[in-house]
Amino acid sequence: MSSYRVSMDIGGTFTDIVTYDEETARYRATKASTTPGELSRGVLAGMGSLVGDLSEIDFIVHGTTQGLNAFLERRGVDVLLLATDGVQDSYHIARGPRYELYNAQYRKPRPLIERKDVIGIPGRLQYDGSELTPLDEDAVRAAGRRAREGGYGAVAVAFLFSYKNPAHELRAREILREVLGEDFTVSLSHESAKEWREYERTSSAVVEAYTGPVVRNYLVDLEEQLAGRGVDVPLHIMQSSGGVLTARSARERPLQTLLSGPVGGAIGCEKLTETLSTRNLIGVDMGGTSFDVSLIIDGVPDVSTEATLEGQPMLMSVVNIHTIGAGGGSVAWIEAGGLRVGPRSAGADPGPACYGRGGVEPTVTDANLVLGRVDADNFAGGQMVLDRAAAEAALASVGDRLGLGLIEIAEGICAVANSQMAQAIRTITISRGIEPRDFALVAFGGAGAMHAVFLAKELGIAETVVPRFPGAFSAWGMLQSNVRKDFTEPYFFLDEDLDLADMSRTLREMEQGAVDSLEQEGIPADRRVAEHSVDVRYQSQEFFLTVPLASAAEPLEPGFLDALARRFATQYEERYGHANYGAQIEVVTLRTRVTGELDSTDAARIAVARSSDFPSEIRPVVFDGVPQDALIVEREELAAGHTFPGPAIVLEATATTVVPPGFTVTVDPHGALIIRNLEIEGAA
Repeated sequence: MSSYRVSMDIGGTFTDIVTYDEETARYRATKASTTPGELSRGVLAGMGSLVGDLSEIDFIVHGTTQGLNAFLERRGVDVLLLATDGVQDSYHIARGPRYELYNAQYRKPRPLIERKDVIGIPGRLQYDGSELTPLDEDAVRAAGRRAREGGYGAVAVAFLFSYKNPAHELRAREILREVLGEDFTVSLSHESAKEWREYERTSSAVVEAYTGPVVRNYLVDLEEQLAGRGVDVPLHIMQSSGGVLTARSARERPLQTLLSGPVGGAIGCEKLTETLSTRNLIGVDMGGTSFDVSLIIDGVPDVSTEATLEGQPMLMSVVNIHTIGAGGGSVAWIEAGGLRVGPRSAGADPGPACYGRGGVEPTVTDANLVLGRVDADNFAGGQMVLDRAAAEAALASVGDRLGLGLIEIAEGICAVANSQMAQAIRTITISRGIEPRDFALVAFGGAGAMHAVFLAKELGIAETVVPRFPGAFSAWGMLQSNVRKDFTEPYFFLDEDLDLADMSRTLREMEQGAVDSLEQEGIPADRRVAEHSVDVRYQSQEFFLTVPLASAAEPLEPGFLDALARRFATQYEERYGHANYGAQIEVVTLRTRVTGELDSTDAARIAVARSSDFPSEIRPVVFDGVPQDALIVEREELAAGHTFPGPAIVLEATATTVVPPGFTVTVDPHGALIIRNLEIEGAA
C-alpha cells in the first residue's frame, strides 16, 4: 500500500496540491479552484483528486493565508489592549519610518485598534525587570469585564519591560481567563515577541490577537475535516520563517503563520540550489492575485528578524518577501488617460473575463489568451475551457478608449504588468545594493512562467529557471521544509562590558530549552539541531545586524570578541558599503534557532532523452506585435537533455511557460527548464 506526503497551498484563485508517493518516489500536482468562505472544501477536493484514500497520508503540511487575509481585509476580531499605565499611548504614537522623514505628505498607517480600545493598567517594572509598582489586579479584572461586555474577540497585553520579566503579563492572563474563560484569546507581548522596542512588541501582540481567533478556528475546522476523512497524522503548518510546526503549536502562536503562504516558494528555491549551477536565486511567484519576490543568497533564504505589513511592524523571523498586487487576475483600467494594471484582482470569482463566470473586466490572463500564449482548450490541466470572445470584448472595453487595437492593448497590459513586477524585483535587490544580474531567476506560480523571461530580459538576467510543477511550486517547497522554532533573549552589553562566560551560559540554556521544545513536535532527539546568532550594532546606533555564531560555547574561545567584530564589520560593509572595524560595538539580542529534521523527499531525476526529437506542433503566437510561428510542446513529452529555441510555448497542468525569440531552452536532469538569453550569453 502506498503512503503519501502531501502539501497544500491556498492562493487567491487556485488551491495547489502536491503529493509524493513514498513507494514510487513520484510527485503529482494539481490545482483546485479556491472556495472563498469555505476554504477546506477546495483543499479536500484537490487532495481527493490525487489520493483516493486519505488514510494513506503519513505527512501533511499546509500553507495558510487565513491570518494574512483577515489582516489585509480588516476582518479580524475586535481587540482590547492592556498597556502599562502612563505609557499606554505608545501603540498609537507609533514610530515614523526613516524613509518618510522628509515627506511632508506622510500619513501614519491606520492602526488595527482605536485609542478607545486601550486601557492603562497600573503596575510597573524597571528596565532590569525588577518590580517598581505591583500589578493592579482589580484594574485587570475590570478590563476583563469590559472585554466581555463590549463584545471583544481578544485581548492583547503589552506591559513595559515584560521581555525582561513576564510576571505581570502572565498574572494578567490568569485573571483575564478567570473572567473570560479558558478558551478566550489573550495575546501576551513577551510571547509574541520577546524583544526590546516597546512599540514593535506591542504591535506584534495586537496583530496576533487580531488574527489569532480567525487562524485558530480555521485550523480546528480543517483538522476536524481531515480526521473525518481518515487522516490520522498531525497537520503541519508553514511558518513565516520557512519552517513548519504542528497545527497545535501554530494555534498557540498564530502570528508565526501570517506570511506562511508565499514562503513555500522560497524554501523550494533553497532546495533547487542543490541541483542548479548557481546558489544565488531570485524567486518570483506570480499567481492570480499577487506577485511575490524572494532571494536565496549562497544557498540560504534571505531571512529577517522583523516584518512590516501595511505599516504594522512585527518582531518575528520571516523570509523576506516583497509582494505587490500583480497577478493573472489583475484588472487593467484607465487613470488620467494612462493604462494601469492592478493591484485590484478579479480573484477566483468571477475571475478573468475568459473564465466565463460573469467577469467583464480585462485582466492579464485575458491579454495572454488574446496573444496566443495560453491554451484555451486545456487551461489549468483541462479544468476549464477559456472564452476568447469574452476576453476580446473585455480588452476592447479599455483599448477602444485609448485608441488601441486588440493586439496593442493586450501587449500593453502585459508590458505594464511586467514593468511593475520588474520594479518589485529591483526593490528587493538593487535598492539593497544587490545586483540582480548575478542571480538566476526562478519562475513559479500559475502565471510566473508566462512572464519571467520578459522580467529577466528587462533586468539583464541571463538565466531563467522554470522548475517542475511551477504552478504548485510553493506547495512543493513545503514538502522540503523542516520543523523550526526561534528563540530570543535581550542581552544589552558594550563589547568591553561583555561577560563571555555568562553569555555562553545563557546561550547554552537557550539551546537546551529550544531543543527540548521539539519534543512536543514529535522530533526524535537525534534530529534536533540548534544554531545561534547575535544582534550587533555600533555603539549608540539604533539598528543592528544579525551575526551567526559557531556554537553556544564559542564565546569561551580566545579572540571571540575580535572575531565577532570582524564578522560584523564584513556584514556591515556588504550591506552599507563601508564599515568601521575597531569602533565599539554593542550586543543587543541573543538568538537561537532550532531545527527538527523531517524525512526528505527525493529530488527525482527524469528520463534522459534518447534522441533530440520530441512531439510538438507549430502555432502562431504574438511577440512584438507580430504573430510568429512558435513551437508548442507538452512538458511531459520533454526529457533530460532536450533543447530547443524560442519562440516556444511549454504547456503543462499547473502553468504555461512562454519563451520569446532570442532565447533557448534546455531540460536539466531533474526536469527543470533552463532558459538562457542568447544575446546576454553572446555578449559575455
